[in-house]
Amino acid sequence: MTSLEQDTTTGSWAAFDKTTSRWGPITMIAGMTVMILGPGLLAIRLGVQPGAVIAGVLAIAATFGVVWFVEPLSYFPLLGPASMYQAFMIGNISNKLLPAAIVAQSAVDAKPETKRGQLASVLAICGAATTHLTVLALAVGIFGTLLIDVIPPELVTSVQTYVLPAVMGSVVVQMVWANPQPRIFLIAAVGGAIVVFVLTPLFPIVSYFAVALGVIATIALSLTLPGREKALEEGLATTLE
Repeated sequence: MTSLEQDTTTGSWAAFDKTTSRWGPITMIAGMTVMILGPGLLAIRLGVQPGAVIAGVLAIAATFGVVWFVEPLSYFPLLGPASMYQAFMIGNISNKLLPAAIVAQSAVDAKPETKRGQLASVLAICGAATTHLTVLALAVGIFGTLLIDVIPPELVTSVQTYVLPAVMGSVVVQMVWANPQPRIFLIAAVGGAIVVFVLTPLFPIVSYFAVALGVIATIALSLTLPGREKALEEGLATTLE
């Protein structure tokens, strides 16, 4: 690549980052406003007291609040800034958008932390969202009810039982294959096993924040255990490719 091409690429990427930083928050705030406005108007119309709304929000935060911090930390290294805005606006990250991004990065042989990998994830999420809406309109909106009536109930139960483990298992394998980090993978596997099979049975209260504890422990151990310097050098070399 010539110096002129490099300057052009750098300038284009800087413009892309600038646009993302400007319109990403605006879009997220607009989406949040619309999502809150509907229930808010309904609550006012029905005369729901503010105390009941606050109690409901606190109950949801107590149950799912840890996910608000764990998911951004978990997804950002794989998706990048632009895709993060897309993913949290669209939803279904772990079972739809993240697999699409990982497969796209693997298809073009791009590492997640590189510019090429981030661009691949952006385009993959656009494609996944478009495909999802098209299939939703046709398969669910038009043929969904007919299909459910034809499928035996036993088969529906089996699908509901095994589909999530199948999706998550394939995502984990694809993530490891696309961006192999044996040291971090080993730390995450051992740390997760300790949290699930040791700490949770001994202290049941840990189950409420087991995911957060596993993620935090993986990050902390990855930064402190031996081998960090070599991993950083390899990651820097990959980023500069």
